[in-house]
Formats: sequence, C-alpha cells, structure tokens
Amino acid sequence: MIIRTSGSALICITQPDHARLAAELMARWRALDDHPRRAAVLHAIRDHDNGWIEEDAATHVDANGSPLEFVAVPASVKQRIWPRAVSRLEQADPYVAALVAQHALTIHAPMRRERSWASFFGVIAARRDELAARAGGTATLDDDYRWVRSADLLSLIFCNGWRDGFDLPVGARAALTGGTLELAPDPFAGAPVPLTVPARRVEARTYASADAFRAALDAAPLEPVEGQAIGMVAAR
Repeated sequence: MIIRTSGSALICITQPDHARLAAELMARWRALDDHPRRAAVLHAIRDHDNGWIEEDAATHVDANGSPLEFVAVPASVKQRIWPRAVSRLEQADPYVAALVAQHALTIHAPMRRERSWASFFGVIAARRDELAARAGGTATLDDDYRWVRSADLLSLIFCNGWRDGFDLPVGARAALTGGTLELAPDPFAGAPVPLTVPARRVEARTYASADAFRAALDAAPLEPVEGQAIGMVAAR
C-alpha cells in the first residue's frame, strides 16, 4: 500500500490501483503505439503489483501500531509477493510473467548481497529465464522492461507526491509540480493526460492492530487523487 501524509491524515492507495494508473498513463505514450509487443508490455504494467492484493487487504502495522507503506513492510512480505504475482500471470502470458519477474529482481537489486535474500533471487531469476525462453522473448526482455519500469516510476511519483526529478529508462525526465506530472520531451503529442487514482483518507495515528487499521480504511470513503500529465518542450 502506498501511504502519504497530508496534514493530520494518511492518504492510502493500493498497489493494484497504482499499477492500473501506470498502465493508463503509458497507454497514452505515443512512442509505444507501434511497439510490436505493446499489449504484453501494458499487461505487465497493469498487473505487475497483483501480488499485493492480499497484503493490501490485510494491511500491515509496525510494533507500535503505525501503518506500514509498501517499502517498509518486512522482507518476508516482499519476498512472498513476487512468486505469487508471477504464478498468476504465467498461464495467461509467460512473457508478461517474465517481465514482472524482471521487475521484482530490479527493484530489490540492493538486497542481492543479503544472505536472507539469496533464495529469493535464485528462484525469481530462474523463473524469469524459464518464462522468457518459453515465450521466445529472451532477446527482447530487457528492452521491453524499460517501459514497465518507467510506467511504475511515473505512477509512484504521482501517487506518493515525490517532488524530485526522475530520469526514466525510456529516455524522458519526469517531475511533479502540484498535481501535474511534467514529462520532457513530450511523449503525448501535446495532449494532456488526466490522472486519477482511488484513495482513502484515514487519521494519521497508531492503530491497535492491522485489523483496526483495516477497519478504519473500510469506513473511509473513496477520495480520488487527481491531476494530469503533460508534455514539456524541455526538462526542468
């Protein structure tokens, strides 16, 4: 779950909702229009966080009762998410599953030297290679994954309200100003792209348990985070 602070409240966005926003945004990226594997790339973007469904439903809090966002959950949670996601996708499209396995390896790369992560990297790397080979896409995987990673970053910037500028693997620069995600060079041929993602606002406090945090989320009305993405002539 993505959790950002807004005054005395927490704005909470599920990982699958963030992923759907990423796919909606990348679907408007003109350079992807004629990509031979466009459908698979967008599928991987849209479903790359499906392994979080159970975790976002249960929610997580620390020992003091503070809600935990996705980067702060225990390693055991992170390690069980990705085999689940890959398994869900492989029957529909092994290449999509391989792209998601590559995503898991990429975002957790800083943990490669940790002994407690050795088994995770071995299993996921083997699954990625097997799935890519089965789909006949070993040679194209790295290039196609650039789109998945870029879309994930764009949605994370918007959902988290990150203010730093980011260089994307697809060769663009992104920065958030207010509710506007600015991209240069312009990938949208001059057309602004509306952005909206479901969110729930709860009190920023400690909770007696994950169940108590879940109950607060369930009682909170949906409050979408809205904005737009626009293309710029030059990066700032």
